[in-house]
Amino acid sequence: MRPAVARLAAAVLAAGLLLGGPGPALAEEARPTADPSAPTPTAPVPGGPPQGSGPGGVTVGGEGLDTRGTVVTDGAPPLPAGVVAPGWLVADAGSGAVLAARDPHGRFYPASTLKTLTLLTLLPLLDPAEAVEGTVEDEAVEGSRVGLVAGGRYPVSLLFQGLVMQSGNDAAGALARAAGGAELTVRAMNEVAGSIGAHDTVAGTPSGLDVAGQTSSPYDLALVFRRLVADPAVVALLRTPVAQVPAVEGRSPGFQIQNENPLADYPGNLGGKTGFTDAARHAFVTAAERDGRRLVVSVMGTENVPLRAADQAALLLDWGFAVQAGRGDHPHHPGRLVDSAAAVPPPQTPARRPPDLARPPVSLPVAGDEELLLPVGLAVTAAGIVVATVVGVRRAVRVVPASVRSSGRPRTAPPGRPPRAPRGRPPGPGAGSPSMRP
Repeated sequence: MRPAVARLAAAVLAAGLLLGGPGPALAEEARPTADPSAPTPTAPVPGGPPQGSGPGGVTVGGEGLDTRGTVVTDGAPPLPAGVVAPGWLVADAGSGAVLAARDPHGRFYPASTLKTLTLLTLLPLLDPAEAVEGTVEDEAVEGSRVGLVAGGRYPVSLLFQGLVMQSGNDAAGALARAAGGAELTVRAMNEVAGSIGAHDTVAGTPSGLDVAGQTSSPYDLALVFRRLVADPAVVALLRTPVAQVPAVEGRSPGFQIQNENPLADYPGNLGGKTGFTDAARHAFVTAAERDGRRLVVSVMGTENVPLRAADQAALLLDWGFAVQAGRGDHPHHPGRLVDSAAAVPPPQTPARRPPDLARPPVSLPVAGDEELLLPVGLAVTAAGIVVATVVGVRRAVRVVPASVRSSGRPRTAPPGRPPRAPRGRPPGPGAGSPSMRP
């Protein structure tokens, strides 16, 4: 088992979501949430996806990224003609400078590219040697599968390989059980997304299977993948060529799985993750290194003609490496991948009306004509929620057997901020690209 600090980290993530963070964070508008009870989307949003934003409507990464069209660093060569996806982004992974993008904050359905956030969230929390038991639900899961069977015991390290190499929805479910269940995992994923500044991302499932309200953006996928490839151990995982799934006596022979990253042979490739559903269409996120320089590319919402999503990403990598080194740090680059939510500027708030000193303070009466000590009440309530959450999560994260169910609806968020002024829809999607696996 992992040290207790890892289990406590899961509890802190859950408590942070319940309480909304300390102090001023309670005053911020609620993050959107997915709604598993609503009809599952089966096609892209008509007219294009909505545009995302940060707290108070700020544009994460800079106002130059507040666009539904295409933006390019000044002085860069022409963009490759084959890039026709409705949403994409290419950035320097070192400096974070965005070199070019199209609809960077469009909130597309992410499909299995969301598994990159699952990986980023669960890697620090799970013991790679811990064994997770397969279930009948794993055998029947929708979409792509590694091939887990009920009664089999699979180490977490293998499940992570199956998650990224084969886009296994069964592996995603098993990892979520090891972390305490699907509901806790999704809540932790949303907490991680918020902490890194990925405000366009709303996780609804650990696998990325479509759920109403689940979204991400080219900008956010690049944020997540940039963090993943900063860790050499994660790069090694992403580049693993083959892995062996153990036999389960009387149920399944042992077999080998291969890495299905379509850009595995691209020079300097650091890994990639595909995604496909009927609603998301085809998506891909990847990174590569050349001459000590790293780029990250994301492509979303595209079709399989004239080029796959991965092939469009390869064109963008070639283009990005042709941009003069340091050009992304030019004062007129479109924007930047933030290092964390702390780098997102706070919204401008209107000046507060000064208090009326002539009017006595208002107290809230309770039985016995006592004054209601609201701050104390809130503090006591918050403390109670934290204790309950920590105790509950500490119990939950220990549960790994097959009897655990991963169902559960994410906690409903409080009402959101007032509606933002509408922005234009993106230009109509061109023909585009799929990847080979969900």
